[in-house]
Amino acid sequence: MRTELAFSVNDLAQTRFAVSPLWEVVTSLRALATAPVPALHRRWAEQVRPRLAGAGLERGRLAALVPATGHLPDFLNPTPAGPSPALADELTAITATAPEQVRADLDCLAAEHGGRLPARLRPLYRDPPAQLPRVAAEIETYWQLALAPYWARIRAVLEADVFHRARQAVEHGTARVLDDLHETVRWDGRALRLEQRHCAVERLDAGAGLLLVPSVFAWPRVLTRSLPPDPPQLAYPARGIAALWERRPGSRSDALAAVLGRSRARLLAELDSPASTTELARRTGLSAAAVSQHLTALRSAGLTSAHRAGHAVLYARTAVADALFDPADIAPRPAG
Repeated sequence: MRTELAFSVNDLAQTRFAVSPLWEVVTSLRALATAPVPALHRRWAEQVRPRLAGAGLERGRLAALVPATGHLPDFLNPTPAGPSPALADELTAITATAPEQVRADLDCLAAEHGGRLPARLRPLYRDPPAQLPRVAAEIETYWQLALAPYWARIRAVLEADVFHRARQAVEHGTARVLDDLHETVRWDGRALRLEQRHCAVERLDAGAGLLLVPSVFAWPRVLTRSLPPDPPQLAYPARGIAALWERRPGSRSDALAAVLGRSRARLLAELDSPASTTELARRTGLSAAAVSQHLTALRSAGLTSAHRAGHAVLYARTAVADALFDPADIAPRPAG
């Protein structure tokens, strides 16, 4: 199936990029719903699924709203207000969605279930204003369990992709950027043509401009949102995702130990995957009190971050700490 998005000169002038936490929420949920989970993300999925099950999210509204295939509700991806919106701002936009838009999205989901809406979503259909804050709260919980501990690593990939595309536009023009997004996306000089293998859209009646959203979880497809008068959104696989979940090399641990101390260097090495204080104590043989003390120091130095996961707290390496283990992980930044 082909989709054609016609462009004017004004549309080209308004083409922009955004790094959207909500797009990563939706695309990662779809990856988890896919059987099997795409090989690129299985290591991540193995870590987060027990947390999601413990919180009951596998039986919640989000699991019903984001199936493995088919329609993705447009209200879950409001237009980002800037190039790097905070999750809180995007959730505020969700809670402000017009009831008729929510019901239109739910009608599309019902049509894919033989005309019957899943029971978990019927209260949302009856009273969107009362239920949308609960959807937003569930998204916040999912974010803390599944994405926040990894966000520094994910965001570094997304920002590096945007920088690459921006440099490409400067050197070769916007047409090259559009023609290089994905194998199913082609720019023919007047329109953007999409081979919609996974999206049941026959035509895009678009608002002005185009919003390009890199995603680490969208692979292997591109996803679209077209809801006038908003500009159309195109979520595409970011460059560099193949190595996203690979273990960082630990060959620099000895050098880091000379600077940070052996225990703190060991803890940073163990935080290649987010973990709790208890888990780190078990892995390293240090007492929980000692681990907590070291993590506090590492967090003060900007090398770790802490994320609430139910009754526990997960610690993760920051992008700065990742770069200590592999300097190549430092994403390039535009001058100024």
